[in-house]
Amino acid sequence: MFGRAPKKSNNTKFYETLGVPKSASQDELKKAYKKAAIKNHPDKGGDPEKFKELAHAYDILSNPEKREVYDQYGEDAVNDIGGGGGHGGHNPFDIFESFFGGGGFGGGGSSRGRMKKQGEDVVHSLKVSLEDLYNGTSKKLSLSRNVLCSKCKGKGSKSGASGRCVGCQGSGMKISTRQIGPGMIQQMQHVCPDCRGAGEVISEKDKCPHCKGNKVTQEKKVLEVHVEKGMQHGQKLTFQGEADEAVS
Repeated sequence: MFGRAPKKSNNTKFYETLGVPKSASQDELKKAYKKAAIKNHPDKGGDPEKFKELAHAYDILSNPEKREVYDQYGEDAVNDIGGGGGHGGHNPFDIFESFFGGGGFGGGGSSRGRMKKQGEDVVHSLKVSLEDLYNGTSKKLSLSRNVLCSKCKGKGSKSGASGRCVGCQGSGMKISTRQIGPGMIQQMQHVCPDCRGAGEVISEKDKCPHCKGNKVTQEKKVLEVHVEKGMQHGQKLTFQGEADEAVS
């Protein structure tokens, strides 16, 4: 939020990065980004830093709300509302793959494609008696966890493709602007209601029938818990790799 009109900063760098004029249309931005990104893609021997700069510039200019703020006040103002922050915010490879799909160049299977990762730690309580702690025992613990859908490989769609959310231009967030007084502008950022913050949408017809487009399914599992002699109340045992899986 701006309590007063922000100080203006550089508002031409992103256009220069993409090699387009400030009057460039969305189609011209797409063509310029696509051409430069292919040339500078690290998997093709390109410059990784240049590749990041291109993705960051396109991410800002392809979003009408962010572009309006950038054109009027510059990069610092975009950073203030959470739309910039150096090259952070969005994975440059995700932006690139929104043009070419998860396979990168011609479906060749980029090493930076969609991969599974472990979610946050999950804690389960196990009831044992004082006698169990004294003598030691083994217990079975039943649990359910999220795993990447085996049918669509965590993509959520039958075709393996997803579309960029039009409502937020793939950012997962929307920015609303209103004037609250002379020279005073209020910027508010909120989760996009169209894609619920995912930045992508899958058509109903293309949703994976197994996971219903959620990319993960529930897996039931039984763990064997060995309670050693002399264990204390509240002591924790760690099972590596048994947390929920999530899409990276």
